[in-house]
Amino acid sequence: QVKLVESGGGLVQAGGSLRLSCTASGLQFDDYAMAWFRQAPGKEREGVSCINWKGIVVPYADSVKGRFTISRDVAKNTLYLDISSVTPDDAATYYCAARWANCLPSAKRDDFRYWGQGTQVAVSL
Repeated sequence: QVKLVESGGGLVQAGGSLRLSCTASGLQFDDYAMAWFRQAPGKEREGVSCINWKGIVVPYADSVKGRFTISRDVAKNTLYLDISSVTPDDAATYYCAARWANCLPSAKRDDFRYWGQGTQVAVSL
């Protein structure tokens, strides 16, 4: 049984930083592409970034380029999202997701087979 568990969310001050983690079990981690999505209240879920089975990153959201960094630790079966220079627009529930092998050029929810339950990020001014 595949399980993805996110952690690291919480309240962060605007301009601050935090690291989200997603620990995977039940799959061969380095055979999968892993991605971060986020969903703010009343908005659609959007792809943030993806890292494929070779460790190649495919960025999705222009609004986070230069501020968000996706990475992984294969030995720990863990995916990370480092967030810096947080803005109020970054407040959302952040989800990790997995699909076989490769990231696609665009982030579509239906392309990812496995999902975590999400971790919430709130931003204070």
